[in-house]
Amino acid sequence: MAFDLEALNALVAQHGRVARVVIAEIKGSSPRETGAAMLVWDGGQSGTIGGGALEWMASERALRGDRVDRHALGPDLGQCCGGVVTLITEVYDRARLAAIKGPVYARGRGDMPLAVKRILTQARGEGLMPDPAMIDGWFVEPLKAARMPLWIWGAGHVGRALVDVLAPLPAFDLTWVDTGPSRFPARIADGVRAIPATHPALLARHAPVGAAHLILTYSHALDLELCNALLSHDFGFAGLIGSKTKWARFRARLGALGHRPAQIDRITCPIGQKSLGKHPQAIAVGVAAGLLDIHNQKDQSKGRVA
Repeated sequence: MAFDLEALNALVAQHGRVARVVIAEIKGSSPRETGAAMLVWDGGQSGTIGGGALEWMASERALRGDRVDRHALGPDLGQCCGGVVTLITEVYDRARLAAIKGPVYARGRGDMPLAVKRILTQARGEGLMPDPAMIDGWFVEPLKAARMPLWIWGAGHVGRALVDVLAPLPAFDLTWVDTGPSRFPARIADGVRAIPATHPALLARHAPVGAAHLILTYSHALDLELCNALLSHDFGFAGLIGSKTKWARFRARLGALGHRPAQIDRITCPIGQKSLGKHPQAIAVGVAAGLLDIHNQKDQSKGRVA
């Protein structure tokens, strides 16, 4: 379990104030584990801390303000579980969220205990993430790693193989683009945004700055348009399918379009791992491994391991 800062930020942007209720400590049995959390806003909620009566009571109180509650589930709420649960409720707005720094979120009253300081040092220096726990009156939680925005341009054999490999991985937020609905398979994995666009290169400016891109359309001309558009927009990573010969021609054409050699060199071509072969799934496995390395190195540079 981890503190999902990305999800909470999205809900605060939409609703203004959002309460987070988390199970901070358990003694005995409980319907959910330490770190299980739910989010509550005016008119809705998501997630669950388990136990009908416990969750109903906590959601009713959630937006009234910060609080720490300790409940004996049997005597207090009539639940079958015989344990004692400590709940922490915190109400978040934009300002409060902006103050949260990773990789571990620790809070409590008084001076930070030495044991908590050691956990933070290990997380930042060695990438060792703790489980959610109450330690000497302070609650510590690892922050959930942010997903890498990844745009896949092209829904041919390699594009489909890439989506099959990457969609189940929690590290990536996938957007999939091609020139029309018929280019996509009948069933698209949950969480993948498929966008048919007559002129895909026009969408490049809508991608987040810092996103990763994989260019593998059916057309060399379209591939070149996309490279040109991304070099004008900026990106975190861009990979182009093709041979060394194709890339040499693209380098010359991108230079003629006004891009400097140092900019052009930011595009990786060919992609994949040569030793794995040219089968679409083999290319996808090699590309996925490389992207996971990039994602994990980025998180380690922030003191966090995905």
